[in-house]
Amino acid sequence: MAETQLLRCASCSTLNRFPLDKIRQGLEPVCGKCKVPLPVNKPVIVTDATFATDVGQSTLPVLLDMWASWCGPCRYIAPVVEELAREMAGRLRVAKLNIEENPVTPARFNVQSIPALLVLKDGEEVDRMIGVQPKAEITRRLERILASPRTTTETRA
Repeated sequence: MAETQLLRCASCSTLNRFPLDKIRQGLEPVCGKCKVPLPVNKPVIVTDATFATDVGQSTLPVLLDMWASWCGPCRYIAPVVEELAREMAGRLRVAKLNIEENPVTPARFNVQSIPALLVLKDGEEVDRMIGVQPKAEITRRLERILASPRTTTETRA
């Protein structure tokens, strides 16, 4: 059986299963229910309510950007997060969680500073980057995680 990814439709909230090899080929999936394009080349918006499904059940490692609208560094790093979602589609899932609207998940992971980029595998944290990081450093760490077994590290800017 082909490896698949669950993708939540932003329009109707339906969970859709899509083969990863098709994502890697650059094919754009659409929702099976409402036919709206699904977000594979951009970050998925995650909430406390959808975290277990969108992150915990992901077959891919997840880069989770915890941010807030008032945070200048969060706005500064947002384009980098968007680029990583496009560049690593099919290998890594990129998600964003607004900590103001969703306080449970940041508390669960003891996030005390933002921006916080958490890398999760099977719903468990394997890496954390706090503060603005250069894209090259984020990419280097993501590539290491994608290529190796689970490790836990933390970097503070």
